[in-house]
Amino acid sequence: MAIHGVWSEIKLDQTPSEVKRPGEKVKMSCIISGYSMTSYNIHWIRQRPGKALEWIGEMNTGSNSAIYGSSFQSRFIMTEDVSSSTQYLEVNSLTAEDSAVYFCA
Repeated sequence: MAIHGVWSEIKLDQTPSEVKRPGEKVKMSCIISGYSMTSYNIHWIRQRPGKALEWIGEMNTGSNSAIYGSSFQSRFIMTEDVSSSTQYLEVNSLTAEDSAVYFCA
């Protein structure tokens, strides 16, 4: 039996945890392997302690075109480097409310 269109191994590798102070900035990376970065969108999501998941936005990969959730339009910047198959999320002017686990998907 053959199943067409199924990827054998798609991996998203993220940067390790970082500790930052209020007012600083952080730039997280998501390295993609196992498929062409120009084929699908990458979403960024976060979960603050004791809170529900929050959708930050999505990057239309290969075109450097981002769509942000309404709460994330000012200090959050999504970019990409197609040559290294890497997506980035930068958060500027960090606050205590930004303490969370961040995911790319």
